[in-house]
Amino acid sequence: MLRLISMIVLLICSATLSAQKKKTAAPDPKKYATSITPEDLSRHLYIVAGAEMEGRETATEGQRKAAAYIENHFRSIGLLPGNNGSFQQSYPVYKDEIGNASISVNGKSFTVHNDFSPLANWNNTATQYFSEAVFVGHGIVDKEVNDYAGQQVTGKLVFILDGAPAGYKPSAGGFRSPASWYGKLQTAKSKGAAAVVMVANGFPRKAPTEATMHVDLYKAELYPNSYFISEQIAQAMLGEAFSQLKEAGKSKSLSPQIIQSNVKLVFEKKTMEISSSNVLGYIPGSDKSDEWLIITAHYDHLGKRGDVIYYGADDDGSGTVGVLEIAEAFSKAKADGKGPRRNILFMTVSGEEKGLWGSEYFSNHPTVPMDKTTADLNIDMIGRVDTERTLGDTLNYVYVVGDDKLSSDLKPISEAVNKKYINMTLDYKFNDPKDPNRIYYRSDHYNFASKGVPIIFYYDGMLQSDYHKPTDTPDKIYYSLLSKRAQLVFYTAWEMANRDEKLKRDIPLNQE
Repeated sequence: MLRLISMIVLLICSATLSAQKKKTAAPDPKKYATSITPEDLSRHLYIVAGAEMEGRETATEGQRKAAAYIENHFRSIGLLPGNNGSFQQSYPVYKDEIGNASISVNGKSFTVHNDFSPLANWNNTATQYFSEAVFVGHGIVDKEVNDYAGQQVTGKLVFILDGAPAGYKPSAGGFRSPASWYGKLQTAKSKGAAAVVMVANGFPRKAPTEATMHVDLYKAELYPNSYFISEQIAQAMLGEAFSQLKEAGKSKSLSPQIIQSNVKLVFEKKTMEISSSNVLGYIPGSDKSDEWLIITAHYDHLGKRGDVIYYGADDDGSGTVGVLEIAEAFSKAKADGKGPRRNILFMTVSGEEKGLWGSEYFSNHPTVPMDKTTADLNIDMIGRVDTERTLGDTLNYVYVVGDDKLSSDLKPISEAVNKKYINMTLDYKFNDPKDPNRIYYRSDHYNFASKGVPIIFYYDGMLQSDYHKPTDTPDKIYYSLLSKRAQLVFYTAWEMANRDEKLKRDIPLNQE
């Protein structure tokens, strides 16, 4: 009898352990990953990057139509609203329209666009009169060059030549190089200039068809009113000396000097408040519902220039529809009782093309706790191929960016998931600290990384070909490759949302 009882107990324990194993075994994600199909991605993309969306420029009707489409999809698959009961997170955008702008030199008048272009975003309404200007050569200041040497320009009008002398480091720092127009104006601002005129090519110019938009209405410091000017204005200010200085400046730095010239600068603008929005929905987690995983892409693009539409199919229609399909795959898993352990927030942001506006606003006004966010997986351009990539199979790769930063967990997870499910080449080219394109700093993941959230950025590298051109259209997308890359993001998200531990934050962020 005792032996019989022991056998019964053993059978009961075995059955209980077997049931527990079945209950706790990780569900297989393959069924849900395969729902991310080329056909579904194509169907979404021909709408998101279609003519009706008018290029989805931030704070325009086209962007609002795209936001409505994304919200409706999130609703239809059962996501919960990600912003206190709303699927959209609005943020203010300001639009500047030039009312009046003119320059006169020694009584001779010049007209806007024909002879000069004001930097409307930076400038403030003002009429300024100067009896002299300070010529500072190319306006470059760095460790080796100081074009302001010996001159005090506080409260003065500064005159700057275009470009840099031959042999100067032309690619150092890119947009923020001391020799870029942005770097030069930053230097003039730091020196206390009251206004800046910078010689530029391309005059006369067409008047811009769109108003200038920005999000920084309130500033700690004001920029000097700044203008790109034609050589005709430069000659009016310097006379014959301009041609001589221009020629000499081709080969060497020039000493600063005072220009005696009566200059009147007039600038008036009207600023209106409009708005844009991020679209966000989430799937609630189970036993780790105090933690979050975020999956992002930007759904805005460049809009229209006259009647020409910049469709933005790859940039970033491809990432946007990837998020739509990844969200739907997780929703199907949730409906089958196999939902994620952590909450997953799916978010498409606007304003990326303007300067990462939407993600920056979210990072400063988060709807989920950033310290409880295990990672952000950001998708920006995954539908094309890099025409400059000559190694390996161009139809079986993706650039993985940022997995070497912030968390030592990122790369092992990414590579293990890829090896198990996808077997795609993970190219780390843009992780190079010397990357001249500074790709790591140029998409929305960076605003999460700056808050300490580990990130992985998925990217196809298409910086040539149709990048930022009207020809970036849905018919040029490699839909099978888009599907494969989106599935890789899904599998990586599945692992991160269901693993026992939140990702470590054990590598300091180098903000450079």
